[in-house]
Amino acid sequence: MARIRPLGALLLSLGLTTVTTAAPSGESLSIVVGYDGSPPASRALDAAVRLLRGRVGRIEVVWVAHLSSTVMMSAGAVAEMEESFDELAPEIRDQAAAQLDGSGVDWSFERYQGIIADELIAVAAGLQEARPGQTVVIVVGSSSHVSHRVVGSVTVSLARHSPVPVIMVP
Repeated sequence: MARIRPLGALLLSLGLTTVTTAAPSGESLSIVVGYDGSPPASRALDAAVRLLRGRVGRIEVVWVAHLSSTVMMSAGAVAEMEESFDELAPEIRDQAAAQLDGSGVDWSFERYQGIIADELIAVAAGLQEARPGQTVVIVVGSSSHVSHRVVGSVTVSLARHSPVPVIMVP
C-alpha cells in the first residue's frame, strides 16, 4: 500500500522547500521601489503595494536621476541637467503620491543621483543596516529598451550585486 506523506515532507525529501509570501510574525518589510514615472516603474509600485498589503512596513520610492556615461557634456550642460532634475523631482514625487493615494501604505520619496542600481542597492543596504531583523527587498519594473538586451540593464546589475532580494515586475 502506498504511503501518503504531507506535501511539506515530500518537498523536504526532494531537497525543496516551500515558499510563502507571508512575512514572519511582527517582522517589518521595507520595499525599495525604483521609480521614474514610466509605465514599468508604475507597475513596480503597484506590485509593492500588493506585497505590503496585510503586512507591517513601508515603501521607499526612490528616483535616481542619472546622466548617461555615453553622453559627453560640458560642465555647464551637466549643471543645467542637474538643475532640470531638481525641477523634475517634485513632479515625479507627485505622480507617485497620486498612484499611492488611497492605498493606505506608509511611504516616502527620495531623489538620488548616480548609477541607478548602485543607488537602489545603497538605499536597501542602509535600511537593512539601520533596522536589523527586518526584511528588505528591491522592486523594479522591467526595461523595454532594446539596447539593454545587449549592454545590460538596471535589473541585471541588481540581480548580480544586490545583497537583498530583487523582484522584477514585467
